[in-house]
Amino acid sequence: MAVAPPRPKGPPLNALRAFEAAARLGSFAAAAEELSVTPGAVSQHVKAVEAWSGVPLFRRRAQGVELTEAGRQVAPVLVGAFDGIGEATRMIREMKPRATLTVAALPSVAQLWLYPRLAAIRAALPGVRLSIYALETPPNLRRDLFDLSLFPRAPEECPDGLTLAMDEIFPVAAPQVADRVQSAWDLGDETLLADESWASDWPDWAAAEGAVLPDLGDAPRFSLYSLAVEEAVAGAGILMGHGFLLEQPLRAGRLVPLFARRHPTGRMLMLDRPVHPRGDLARLISLISGPIPPAV
Repeated sequence: MAVAPPRPKGPPLNALRAFEAAARLGSFAAAAEELSVTPGAVSQHVKAVEAWSGVPLFRRRAQGVELTEAGRQVAPVLVGAFDGIGEATRMIREMKPRATLTVAALPSVAQLWLYPRLAAIRAALPGVRLSIYALETPPNLRRDLFDLSLFPRAPEECPDGLTLAMDEIFPVAAPQVADRVQSAWDLGDETLLADESWASDWPDWAAAEGAVLPDLGDAPRFSLYSLAVEEAVAGAGILMGHGFLLEQPLRAGRLVPLFARRHPTGRMLMLDRPVHPRGDLARLISLISGPIPPAV
């Protein structure tokens, strides 16, 4: 008679994944956002791993969490393991015949920078379908099944990415509004449009210019930068422009800069991609990073 005693079991894979994300990101909240669960769920998963091992992996503090020595030892091993799973998943995905490439982008980048280029990309890649996903935060291409990502980021946040454009800010308005503004002092008589994603734009510009702004508490606010751009084009107010996003309206004269100086934000439009792109993906990277003329 064969002997088949029950084998010892490790902690659930989801619990290990939650610990790895929290350790890598340094926060239960950030791990929860990446894994699309609640911080409470991440906390329970981490407690499950700690209960199974009998070893505390995090120190809970009022200002956040901190890895213990045991946590610091095991975290890099799990990071490598889940990176390996992500790479294997990508390899399997690329083995099947497919003609769809997936791109993740900040909503404003997808709408204002990428969309005008899609016609040229489609013409250069016949038979390849593009799926575009608008996300608020950059995906982890080692884990998430996106082929590319396009986000304004500090260079140190994406050290292996391709820089496509500098992010420079400057006030813009429709010509009929711009004609009324001769200096920064005139902004007090105008409606200033505010974008929720870049709430610090106006204060940052004012600090760089040494200008005094009116109270922005009642300024019209938009959660979609593209909608704020359309309002500025319609003459509804003055918008803090991001130059790389406004190529078309600036070229067409639908928006004009109010002043000569542009101020860098320290971010760049970064193209993140796999380490070894193949086939159509390599061609797409070349097209996006090259001088593609926006469609008229």
